Amino acid sequence: MPSKAKTGKKLVIVESPAKSKTIAKYLGEGFIVEASIGHIRDLPQPSELPAELKKTSVGKFAVDIDHDFKPYYVVSADKKKKVTELKAALKDADELYLATDGDREGEAIAWHLLEVLKPKVPVYRMTFGEITKEAIQRAMGNLRDVDTALVDAQETRRVLDRLYGYEISPVLWRKVARGLSAGRVQSVVTRMVVDRERERMAFKAASYWDLTGQFGADAGSFKAKLAAVDGAKVASGRDFNDDGVLTSKNVAHLNEELAASLAAGLQDASFTVRSVDTKPYTRRPAAPFTTSTLQQEAGRKLRFSSKSTMQVAQRLYENGYITYMRTDSSALSDEALTAARRQASELYGPEYIPQSPRVYTGKAANAQEAHEAIRPAGDSFRTPAQVAKQLSGDEFRLYELIWKRTVASQMADAKGSTATIRLGAVAADGRDAEFSASGTVITFPGFLAAYEEGKDETRGDDDSDDARRLPNVAKGDALKASEILAVGHETSPPPRYTEASLTAELEKRGIGRPSTYASTISTIQDRGYVRKQGSALVPSWIAFSVIRLLEQHFSDYVDYEFTADMEGDLDKIANGQAVGASWLRHFYFGEDSDPGLLSIVNNLGEIDAREINSIPITDEITLRVGKFGPYLESSAATVDPKTGEIVESPRANVPEDLAPDELTAAKAIELMETAAPEERVLGTDPHTGHTVVAKNGRYGAYVTEVIPEMTEEQIAAQPVEYYKNGKPKPPKKPVKAKPRTGSLFKSMTVESVTLDEALQLMSLPRALGEDGEGNLITVQNGRFGPYLKKGTDSRSIGSEEEIFTITLDQALEIYSQPKQRGARAAVPPLAEFGPDPVSEKNIVVKEGRFGPYITDGITNITVPRATSLEELTREQAVELLAEKRAKGPVKRTSTRKAPAKKKATAKK
Repeated sequence: MPSKAKTGKKLVIVESPAKSKTIAKYLGEGFIVEASIGHIRDLPQPSELPAELKKTSVGKFAVDIDHDFKPYYVVSADKKKKVTELKAALKDADELYLATDGDREGEAIAWHLLEVLKPKVPVYRMTFGEITKEAIQRAMGNLRDVDTALVDAQETRRVLDRLYGYEISPVLWRKVARGLSAGRVQSVVTRMVVDRERERMAFKAASYWDLTGQFGADAGSFKAKLAAVDGAKVASGRDFNDDGVLTSKNVAHLNEELAASLAAGLQDASFTVRSVDTKPYTRRPAAPFTTSTLQQEAGRKLRFSSKSTMQVAQRLYENGYITYMRTDSSALSDEALTAARRQASELYGPEYIPQSPRVYTGKAANAQEAHEAIRPAGDSFRTPAQVAKQLSGDEFRLYELIWKRTVASQMADAKGSTATIRLGAVAADGRDAEFSASGTVITFPGFLAAYEEGKDETRGDDDSDDARRLPNVAKGDALKASEILAVGHETSPPPRYTEASLTAELEKRGIGRPSTYASTISTIQDRGYVRKQGSALVPSWIAFSVIRLLEQHFSDYVDYEFTADMEGDLDKIANGQAVGASWLRHFYFGEDSDPGLLSIVNNLGEIDAREINSIPITDEITLRVGKFGPYLESSAATVDPKTGEIVESPRANVPEDLAPDELTAAKAIELMETAAPEERVLGTDPHTGHTVVAKNGRYGAYVTEVIPEMTEEQIAAQPVEYYKNGKPKPPKKPVKAKPRTGSLFKSMTVESVTLDEALQLMSLPRALGEDGEGNLITVQNGRFGPYLKKGTDSRSIGSEEEIFTITLDQALEIYSQPKQRGARAAVPPLAEFGPDPVSEKNIVVKEGRFGPYITDGITNITVPRATSLEELTREQAVELLAEKRAKGPVKRTSTRKAPAKKKATAKK
């Protein structure tokens, strides 16, 4: 067979279309750049396996557990067309360049392409940390083969996640709730949030007092705080443990009475300066961004979620503005060091850069394969002003943050001095009181001229030095005191995690990968394990149940050190020091005294679901996690104040917006005392004989009928059916009849609704009659109020009460009018949240065709189904708009068909 003629074409495959467009600009003639659009194949669901494989060792996980855990991959249905296109492009190429990202994920994508395309031309692996002309040229000079160790590590991770999720999740379905999921990293991250909430729930506040005073000298006045009484340090928040017990020795613990008497005794005292200490102050710049620190800082300074940060960074990278955004390294290339130093010198002066470049080598625990830090792209950096017109608002803000951090990292230290003044006096009752004041003065800003790193919320007292200049005083100088006040404090519980502080803690512990933190934090929110309250992450009660079950029966798999060690093992596979199949065999089947996951699942024993889903709040009140949400249940019978009936095991719903640490014993008792009756019997329907009740449901109050189940005698009395052999079939289990229901009007309550009203509500929709063309018109109540319905044509009516009074003639009159859309009267917004920090337009919530949505007049985003309007906060609205902007405009694909090509007639 003759060899294929050379075409001179070279096929380059990257992951994304945006990346393909950018890289195409820097490649020479003859290069064709195509995008795989992510992974082209993956593990299928076991239900999607061919029938002949379902009963084999592949059937449970789509992984052959008996043959080295070999995955059974399939090309995704939505990627079959793309694979066909790539194969067609490869036929015309003389060389193939796999230019996917240089991390494990990118290496795996390249390997899958190699396996599926089966090229018969030379193949080269091409990687680059930024999409610039210089970087592409360097990458062409450093081509390599696909790194099989990196591929093995990524494949091991994928199989591990499948084993973990598919073995443990079903246990959660059986014992907690259907639809829940367990994940190797997501479950551990959820546990961290739950553990922090447990700490807050167990926390007992302690009270302590101190004094503040304003002191004047000839050189000026300043504020100082009480530091010691009779030589003993005054107790502060950090001197108490979380049980509210004073743990520090030899400290003066002031209560309100002691503090007030001391303040009174110092009103006329003579204060003098006892010491003045001055020390040099030096502060070094922070290292350039890694994935983790970028997410943290964007959260603090830009109020971006981790997910939004990575979406915006992805676009900046793919369009050639920054280097690769998934990295654990804080190192800069020689070219970047030169560019940062040159720019700092040009913008701030040569004195603002140190004599030699700063080198950052520190990496996080379990750092991933080497990349450069996240920085502006290129061998010379573009300033924010130079790119402002090319970027969207969020892209510009993130680029500016990265640029500032990079340039500042190569600037000189900030210099200054910190002064501490100790002053004191003897009170009228003889107690010696010593006050202290500190201040830091920056004499040379250094890197602070460009950038200052943000901070997360911390516990204890804020003893940080203020950036203030204290007056020039000397030891022995007399001071005049004014406004000496006694100030009370309470110790504070550990602050809840924010996305930024959780990311920092995960990196510190070596749990998971910084490149996956954003998706993990997003997942635990999507699963309903965690919600946001402002910027704080609050666990749901169902998360408590899930973590309790995992701690009791899968303790290793939610252990922090075990999970971090697992990352270390996966790194060994990536470095070629271990083999994935052997590691998976040990993890799943176990070895010697170390049981594997399979053994643990098979020997779980009996799990008490009620105990797993119960949390004692008081001796009598227990919180239960039920099918329809959390509720309180009391073991003490109570008497219904209206009926006088004894109610066994009374219950009360728990408000969805009540954080777990806010459900104190006192709050639980209040909820039980004020709980509306779960069910109120209204009477009997005279037509059916069924009991009609009013209930308080999770989604509001409603009425329904109670349909009695068939008795054994009634079931036995049913006609007998027979098999073909003449034997009688067992009695069929009767199909449960669906009861009629109806939501209460806004003007009704469970306590006030009557039987007649309930029967009316259950009769809806109400048929009014037919129009001239025989179309039935009905009236009913809906999510957005009462409306008429004729086929697919719906029309709103005024009030709920009109549902039972409107006539057919009135309905026909409404339908005779043109349907109002844009011309209808302006409707006031459902909620307002003030100006958006990016667009500076007012944020409002409006009612739309597909439900309520948030808008600033420029960007629209639907309110998530899991979020009620009542619990929607400004912070959530701002974040949702930011995430929508980060995704960019939706690209609409045209449905127009290309004109058919005319067939060329054959020449004779």
